[in-house]
Amino acid sequence: MSYIKKLLLFTAFIVAMSVFYFIYAYTQFPPLPERETLLEETGEALGEAGLWLLIFIYGRTTMKILLGQGSIARRLLPEYSSPVNMPVLNQLLAWLNRTHVYFGITAVVVILMHIILMGLPMHILFFPAVLGLVLWQAIFGIFLSWRYSPKELKQFSYLVHAQFVSGIMIGVFAYFGHLLIDD
Repeated sequence: MSYIKKLLLFTAFIVAMSVFYFIYAYTQFPPLPERETLLEETGEALGEAGLWLLIFIYGRTTMKILLGQGSIARRLLPEYSSPVNMPVLNQLLAWLNRTHVYFGITAVVVILMHIILMGLPMHILFFPAVLGLVLWQAIFGIFLSWRYSPKELKQFSYLVHAQFVSGIMIGVFAYFGHLLIDD
């Protein structure tokens, strides 16, 4: 089975499990009251900024796949070669590759600030899962960019950081978690 089919099956499985947990949480837990405080409004704005940063980061990965560049493109579509060879897109991708670390750090900080300001309802398992996945990506991203990381750690970090699985789970869990608390 191709890697892309496995990725689609994984996504369908995560969505299905999230729907079942959403129904359970919706029926078992009382709705969270929304407070209109300055801190919560700031947290909401940071949450939206975090969403756009994640779209930017995973947009880079999508662009790499569409252009057939990078190891993820070779894993997902081994025989694919991009019909588009525009120098402007290659320059944009080069800029995205150079700035990926900075946008990633900013995304982690913004998402963590969003969580802190909004509060983390630990009884709804979507939120601790998102927090864990964001920290997971951050820790292994740090090992990738830190020049003093041992070679074996860098190789392992690349395997667990550079994949869509975490991004899929972050997106699905955050979406369903926010459905439980947003009106």
